Amino acid sequence: MPIQIFSDGAARGNPGPAGIGVVIRNDAKVLVEVSDFIGKTTNNVAEYLAFIRGLEEALDMGEKNVEAFSDSELLVKQINEEYRVKNNGLIPLFHHAKSLIKKFKHCRVYHTPREENELADKLANRGIDEQTTKGSPLFSK
Repeated sequence: MPIQIFSDGAARGNPGPAGIGVVIRNDAKVLVEVSDFIGKTTNNVAEYLAFIRGLEEALDMGEKNVEAFSDSELLVKQINEEYRVKNNGLIPLFHHAKSLIKKFKHCRVYHTPREENELADKLANRGIDEQTTKGSPLFSK
């Protein structure tokens, strides 16, 4: 049975401070949670970086069968080659993601509604919140 990877990227402003969130689970059990700040970038770059991080985490775990879920219709349709990648900033990320996918025995990528990707979304926003709070003059000494 494949494990499930849920990924989300968030940017406040486009571009703006951005974070990624990844949840890896088998059935209902959460195996891995990732929440990271990735600097200033666009929402689409954040979505790709979250997706890539999820694939890398699954490979590091030795997984060979995965189902990946994202609420980014653009990312899913590009990865599944329904849309061409036109943005020059996304092309290398697309190729990197495709090279990671080839390392799995089985990998399917699905679009999921935002409400079914809630934990990954919270983790992406936490990555931004924790970094912006740390960097705020109100909280530094």
